[in-house]
Amino acid sequence: MTFLVSRHLHLFCSLLFCLRLGCAYAERVLATVGTDVTLRCNYDSRFYGKLAVCWGRGAIPNRGCAKEVIKSDGTSVISRLSERYLLMGKIGEGDVSLTIRQVEESDSGIYGCRVDVPGWFNDQKHEVTLTVVPGRPNPLKVETKEVKERTITVRWTPVFDGGRPITTYIIDLKNKQASWNTAVRIEVSNPELTQVTLVDLHPAKNYNLRMFAVNNVGMSEGSNVLIVTTKEAAPEGPPLDMQLEALTPQSIRVTWKPPRADLRNGAVRSYSISYREYNSAKRQYGRWQQQTVTATRELESIILSNLKPSTTYGVIVQAKTIAGTGPASTAPHCTTPDEIHKTSTAATMKSTSPAATVWLQDTTSSSFIADHTTSTVDTVTVTASTMWGQSTTIFSSVRPDPPVVELKEVKDNTISLFWTPGFEGGSPITGYLLEYKAVNASWDYTKTVVDFGHNQTEATIIEINPSTYNIRMFAKTSLGTSKASNVLTITTGEAGHQWDFLSTTASIDTHAAASVEESRSGHLVAIVVPVVLVLLIVAIVITWQLRWKKRKGSLNMWLSNGAIRYRGSLQEL
Repeated sequence: MTFLVSRHLHLFCSLLFCLRLGCAYAERVLATVGTDVTLRCNYDSRFYGKLAVCWGRGAIPNRGCAKEVIKSDGTSVISRLSERYLLMGKIGEGDVSLTIRQVEESDSGIYGCRVDVPGWFNDQKHEVTLTVVPGRPNPLKVETKEVKERTITVRWTPVFDGGRPITTYIIDLKNKQASWNTAVRIEVSNPELTQVTLVDLHPAKNYNLRMFAVNNVGMSEGSNVLIVTTKEAAPEGPPLDMQLEALTPQSIRVTWKPPRADLRNGAVRSYSISYREYNSAKRQYGRWQQQTVTATRELESIILSNLKPSTTYGVIVQAKTIAGTGPASTAPHCTTPDEIHKTSTAATMKSTSPAATVWLQDTTSSSFIADHTTSTVDTVTVTASTMWGQSTTIFSSVRPDPPVVELKEVKDNTISLFWTPGFEGGSPITGYLLEYKAVNASWDYTKTVVDFGHNQTEATIIEINPSTYNIRMFAKTSLGTSKASNVLTITTGEAGHQWDFLSTTASIDTHAAASVEESRSGHLVAIVVPVVLVLLIVAIVITWQLRWKKRKGSLNMWLSNGAIRYRGSLQEL
């Protein structure tokens, strides 16, 4: 009995304390930086009617609210510290919960809700402890800026970083049909970037691309997935299994198969068949003649007619896509039978090599170069059936000077470049071309070109396949394209390593990218002719000295270091 009286006395005292000072109910809420959070507070409006309410920061004092952030008269908000503080519930029905928009870590702390209930010591108090922690960045929104044969340029808009600075961007790239487990993952460690260019891709391929943002809390959810198809390019491989068969004194049948699937660089639309006479006695070729066959099946064929009897012909075949013509496949020469021997068995000859041995340009090209693979056939340079007329292009104004390209930063597999524009010439610069190729490849056939606007002076390139590359640039105006800039030679390492070699060389390619193409033979002659002249002069001088020494009866022999090692008569030698 004594125990029950003591317990009821304790409850009575607690109730009396609440009635005098008001009871404060505590609650804890956890929120992430950047989100909206609601702190609950309600009262019975049907019993009390509409009451005044205030919210403050810190413990609830005896009167009012400490560091008041918002206040209501029971019907609407009459004051607030910031637009971030809202009463979004039905105030007239007693829902006076506090909503804080886009909370920050500094919003952490105690919040107190005080409802002014009529009478002494009747106020309803409710305290909430809010803890705000940083989170992962928001997902990125990625979009395609430019797609070319071997490059993709993507860009994105900066997103909320979750309360911690973004340190890295991650790019996943994969074939469209493959799973994300097979994707190539590329880390971009410069958080200031909003655009990158991925290079060294395959033409006419379907890719999927997605991105992530990373801070020290974690990685964001994946961005939207881009579906990108690179543009077609000219084939890189020649037609396969080419065969020539002399059918009659006036005809030869040519058969072949398409290039390797991975070297077609797009859909093969047609084939160009070029043929010409070959005079083995004089080792001379005739003029090229051409025919075109639409690509329709795996084994293609054509019959060359109206040929000459007992005549040797050379034939080459090239595959064409919408982007251009690829290298040629060639076979040994085929000779038509003489008209007298109409019953003789036609000879069938198969190509000795399916590899690309000849580059044959379209009929608008300036020359054809046939490089046969068999030892019995010589390499010959001949003139195309369609020749360029000699002409001189005169510009009324000066074209621009090339820009000067410099390396800004190389980290992992990301190359950051910047360039300084040169003299504009007679017209404002309208853009820049960046050419990118493997160091052992030719600028003429295997380069990758990226366009930049006239107001851009820096770029970031992501290299998929580590190797050694050359980079150069051109400036463009309405009057033409500048000469090539200096060439950067960069050797990439494995993923996660620094680039181990960097050198800058002056450009030896002086032809403009899109306007004037100089002949390769001109460069060869410029090198060979002086060397031959020097050797000829040296031979003449040595012969003259030998004859003069012979008359004297002695000869001096020198080593490369200039010391005399032997002196004696010619007869002793």
